[in-house]
Formats: sequence, structure tokens, C-alpha cells
Amino acid sequence: MKRTFAAAFPVTAPVLMGYLAIGMAFGLMLQSIGYNVLWAFFMSLVIYAGSGQYLGVSLLATGASLPQVAFLTLMVNFRHLVYGLSLIEKLRGMGLRKLYVIFALTDETYALLSSAKPPQGVRDHDFYFAVALLDHIYWIGGSVLGSLVGAALGMDTTGVDFAMTALFLVIAVGQWKAAGSHLPVLLGAVATIASLMLVGADEMLLPALGVIVLGLVLLRSKLDDTLLKPGKKQEVRV
Repeated sequence: MKRTFAAAFPVTAPVLMGYLAIGMAFGLMLQSIGYNVLWAFFMSLVIYAGSGQYLGVSLLATGASLPQVAFLTLMVNFRHLVYGLSLIEKLRGMGLRKLYVIFALTDETYALLSSAKPPQGVRDHDFYFAVALLDHIYWIGGSVLGSLVGAALGMDTTGVDFAMTALFLVIAVGQWKAAGSHLPVLLGAVATIASLMLVGADEMLLPALGVIVLGLVLLRSKLDDTLLKPGKKQEVRV
């Protein structure tokens, strides 16, 4: 296990830096509406959904009803359905640990599990579990630290929620450089922009995801051919 976590840590180091920042932002925002460090800890432990937890701060602040919370959370995190489908083969045969990895499948963890490959001597499933667990620990640590800092200093949290967007951009750049084909990225960009223009920012998520999934299914043979061409980098090695 020591060797496994030693292999996983360098891969997750960028997420550590990002999660400390955006986790602190979440903790600060939660503290600013009157919820202390225990709330930050347990929300990050049990919910563990970065954008969902940011949304949760707004919902708690406005006293939203349970149906509103359920619906908005589904809309924000619906993309995880696509993530899970794409990792079915990677997680097959993982046993009970697969349940935790599914729970811990944030955007950043998904990006790492999709691209990173363990070094020789480290089993794939052990490596995937270690990556997911380390990322979760980073998020909890950042949330708790942010809440404690907010309680001690009473900081203004205006604009700190942009930290989530900034981390997404960093992950996207890394994926673009490592990808064997840029077609999925271009498809996602076109579908997202088209949905934004047609239905607006409040309703764009589901149409965009639907178009992306349909496009990937229709283009699957082309994508498989591209990724299997000699000389293409399919995965990022540790």
C-alpha cells in the first residue's frame, strides 16, 4: 500500500494544490453564512461534490426546499452519469472498493483515472482507489482549513467561487495535451455553446450532455481508430 500511495501522490499533486484552494473557498463561503467547521467537514466527507457543495451554500443561505435541493443537485451533477459509463471496464472486478471510487468520482478524479497509468509493480485497481482516496482527503482538508480561516479572520468571500472554474481550466488543458484525439473536446465545446445560445444558461446542461453522448456514440468507431494509431499517446504514465 505504501508503494501504491507513493505512486498515486505525484499524479494527484496538482489536484492537491487545486483542492486546497477551492476547498478553502467552500469552507469560507459556508462559514460566512453561519455554518461552522463541523458542517464543512461532514459535507465534504459525505457529499463530496465540489460544484454541488458550492450550490449547497446558496441553497442553505436561501432556505431552499428539499425538492429544490434534489432537482438542482441532479442538474449540476448529471454529468457524472457520463463519467461512470466511461469507466465501467476500468473498474470491473474491483470489488467493494468500486463503490467508493464511484462515490468519489469528481471531475478532477475522473480526469486522472481516465489518463493516468500506474507504474510497473502497482496494480491498476489499487492505484485507482489510492487516487480517489487522496483526492477526497485533499478536499476535506481544504474545506476544513477554509472554514477555520474564515472563522478566525472573517474574510470577504466575494468572488472566491471562481476558484472552481480556474481548476476546471487547468484540468482541461492537461487533458487536451495528453489526448490522442481532440474531437471529443471540440464536440463538447460546440454542443455547450449551441445549448447556451438556444436555451440559455439556466437550461443548457441536459441538452448539451445529451448531444455530447449522442455524438460520442455516433463517432465511436472514428475515435477508436484515432486512439489506436501508432505513435498516439493514449495515457499519461507515472
